[in-house]
Amino acid sequence: MTALATPAPPAAARRPARPHLLRWLIRLHRPALLVWLGSVVVLGALLLWLGGPLTDASAAAWKQYDACSWSSRCTYDMDAIGRYKDWYTYTTIAVLAVPFLAAAWSGAALVSRELEQGTAQLAWTQSVSPARWLAFKLAVPAVVIGVGSGLLVGLHHWAWAASQGRIDTAKHWYDVGTYAANGPATVALALVGLAVGVLFGLVRCESLVSLVGALCATAFAWGALAYATPYLWPTATKISSLGHDRPAGSGIVVSQGLVTSSGARIADPHCGPVTDQACRVVYHKLDAVSYFNEYHPQSHYWPLQLTATALLLATAAALTLAAFRLLRRRIDPAPVRRAAAV
Repeated sequence: MTALATPAPPAAARRPARPHLLRWLIRLHRPALLVWLGSVVVLGALLLWLGGPLTDASAAAWKQYDACSWSSRCTYDMDAIGRYKDWYTYTTIAVLAVPFLAAAWSGAALVSRELEQGTAQLAWTQSVSPARWLAFKLAVPAVVIGVGSGLLVGLHHWAWAASQGRIDTAKHWYDVGTYAANGPATVALALVGLAVGVLFGLVRCESLVSLVGALCATAFAWGALAYATPYLWPTATKISSLGHDRPAGSGIVVSQGLVTSSGARIADPHCGPVTDQACRVVYHKLDAVSYFNEYHPQSHYWPLQLTATALLLATAAALTLAAFRLLRRRIDPAPVRRAAAV
């Protein structure tokens, strides 16, 4: 006897196979992925070069300079000092540009272009729900951008730390560019740029408009974060003698000035030390007895960075939630049915 073959179900009853979203997403955005990976590799290599050979050469030149006896001819490698300074500036700017690149690409290509060209609607007919489509659109780039930007920030922090105590003109931790490029808040800001680009792409299905909107929103977030940073953590206060020409304590300054004999705080006229006769008269008229300085010392670096990172991640989560709700409103057929019924 021969076994009967089980008849195949009718074509209409077959459930269409779900496409492999990850493969589809990589294929669709392969050029951007290759550019991003290439940028991370090149910039990472430059940061390794900066923190290694360039730092060593500049530190050796500064050692020669500090040992100079100006009574005789002084020789030191001035080019090494200038080369380190230039490449530190270039790499810092490149790291700080990552959130804006993420926002520009997200706004121009990730969502808006597919909605504009109709490929998103085509994907929704291939057994891919709009929510699942958007989830992949956000999750995969978030991992790629987060890992890449995190690597660059870590390398920048390592390169900066290698210069401390060795290069006289090395940037302090509280320098605006250095502070931002050294910490995880920049990684979180890149995720905000990704989320805001997707949101603009859903609001306006026009690539150019979404690109400009995402860049402006990311720039606003960066400016708001820079303004709010000094107030994210309680400050330290240092009282110092008027014998110095400025208040003691270095870091992110919130407020500086003079303290009177009654304990009141007034503005600093920036006269100089009390040992100067003219300044002594000025301070006497103001009834000033000491300086005060409200600031963030280096020990506040991680509390400030982690607080800022948490706020940015919460912002990215809120933007993501808004994107899913907006997508649901765009595809919800209920209003159409209600209009037809009327």
